[in-house]
Amino acid sequence: EVQLVESGGGLVQAGGSLRLSCAVSGFTIDQEPIAWFRRVPGKEREGVACFTSSHDRSNYADSVKGRFTISSDNAKNSFYLQMNSLEPEDTAVYYCAASSGLITGTTPPRWWEYDYWGQGTQVTVSS
Repeated sequence: EVQLVESGGGLVQAGGSLRLSCAVSGFTIDQEPIAWFRRVPGKEREGVACFTSSHDRSNYADSVKGRFTISSDNAKNSFYLQMNSLEPEDTAVYYCAASSGLITGTTPPRWWEYDYWGQGTQVTVSS
């Protein structure tokens, strides 16, 4: 059984930082596409950041470029989202996801391309 478990969410003031973690079991992330998404109630799920297949490229939503960084640790079969200069507009439930398919290109992650999902972690940025 594939499981993705997020951690690291919480409440932070605007301008602060958080690091989200996603621990994966039952699926090896090395060389596979991995991503972070977020969802705000009443809005569509937004692809935030991803590594494409072979982890040879990282892509970001325009809204987070220069502030968020995706990284991975294959030895721990985990990946991360470092979020800096947080803004109230970043408030959302954040989800990690992984794909068993081939994903290339330069676009931010698209939710329909991902097979496995975490349960989500709340990030709240106060002004």
